[in-house]
Amino acid sequence: MFFGTYTPRLDDKGRLFLPAKFRDELAEGLVVTRGQERCLYVWSMEEFGKLTERLREAPVTNKATRDYVRMFFAGASDETPDKQGRITLPPMLREYASLTKDCIVIGAMNRIEIWDSAAWQSYSDQQEQAFADLSDEVFPGI
Repeated sequence: MFFGTYTPRLDDKGRLFLPAKFRDELAEGLVVTRGQERCLYVWSMEEFGKLTERLREAPVTNKATRDYVRMFFAGASDETPDKQGRITLPPMLREYASLTKDCIVIGAMNRIEIWDSAAWQSYSDQQEQAFADLSDEVFPGI
């Protein structure tokens, strides 16, 4: 399980240090994909396999399914962290998420998300009230 917020920097070669807490689970490889809200999703190979199996069950006759699968898999890149725990983010994915130097890496339960620092701050500010308002609807009694 992934959780927490980290602030690594993207280097000039498009490499990003994975937070130390995440490295063991991702050491054997991972998949980086487009995420919603212009962030990147990072999946362990195991989680990406589970997601792929669920998407295989979706009807290919449904246009929304076809559109989603095309966008999701066309932007996917498999990576293996180097000995220092860095991964290279392909230029297309860096551009999609508007990543430059300052990044935010968050744990989001079964995946990691990589955000441009300013984009994360804006998103987080906008979602704070909704988060507070929805807590009882999502988890009654909390």
